[in-house]
Amino acid sequence: MFIAEGDLVVERALDAGFRPDAVLVDAARRPAVIDRLGAEVPVFVASAAIAKALTGFGVVLDIVALFHRRPVTPLAEVLASSRRIVVFERVDNPANLGAIVRSAAALGFDGFVVDATSADPLARRSARASMGTVFRIPWARSGELHEALPSFVDAGFRLVALTPSPDAAPIDAFRFGDDERVAVLLGSERSGLSSAVLEAAEPCRIPMHGGVDSLNVAAAAAIACHAFGR
Repeated sequence: MFIAEGDLVVERALDAGFRPDAVLVDAARRPAVIDRLGAEVPVFVASAAIAKALTGFGVVLDIVALFHRRPVTPLAEVLASSRRIVVFERVDNPANLGAIVRSAAALGFDGFVVDATSADPLARRSARASMGTVFRIPWARSGELHEALPSFVDAGFRLVALTPSPDAAPIDAFRFGDDERVAVLLGSERSGLSSAVLEAAEPCRIPMHGGVDSLNVAAAAAIACHAFGR
């Protein structure tokens, strides 16, 4: 199961074909999206105060829905169907992950891969930060990323690893055709990509000015997706 909250996010989960299990709505604001629910889906109505107590969320929007999950797409299938993908290693903040997926989809990327230690793409905060984009873009889990990277290469992907290292080539040195397969590798904000992953990819840096040493991973990913998107 996963949770979606807010009209737009719930709409996009329904658009993507996810099956709702139960819904909680604000008694003072009847969201139009509930008209899309079948009679078999229970709809519970509560005041904002009661909804907050029930869910434990700091802010409760006018609709919170519980959806059934689907099996995760196999890695080989995502690699076969994509040209531009973002790949996460140890990105454990779901809000960052969701924001990156939203940017990636908007800028021409058509898939993403998370390693075993990255956040759940369908976590509530990830779904909300992505505005439901995580429901419609194909994704897979890879296990240990450095062990999976040969599969990316075999599928024809060039591996570009974002890093603040001064030894990495600047982002404007990279040029890709629309039909080239490109995987942008992103690491945690605390420690970046692992050495094994960096060694397997082409290191790429975003030049910094003003004494700033690095960017939030979501901001850096948006720049890379704009530079490398189709």
